[in-house]
Amino acid sequence: MATPTVAANAYASLAKMMERGGAEKAGAQAVTGPSFSALLKDSVGSVLEAGKKSDAQTMAMASGKANVMDVVTAVADTDVAVSTLVSVRDRVIQAYEDIMKMPI
Repeated sequence: MATPTVAANAYASLAKMMERGGAEKAGAQAVTGPSFSALLKDSVGSVLEAGKKSDAQTMAMASGKANVMDVVTAVADTDVAVSTLVSVRDRVIQAYEDIMKMPI
């Protein structure tokens, strides 16, 4: 279940990705933000990292080196990240389908 803190962290991560993507581009042209592919790559990477963190916390809990609260927090972060990624995927697919339905 998502908490306000988890949601705030997700929005902060998205803001950081937007800043990093804009800073990567250099040159004479005006930079308006990261490309869609860079944003998508960063998002998938952050979901992967959240999953790895969740797995590491679970393994540490099984060996008695982590407390339950850390594991629950890591799993909740992963759940929010995956849910967000699935929602974005669904919206992209819906947008594609809408474009394909447009008359020429």
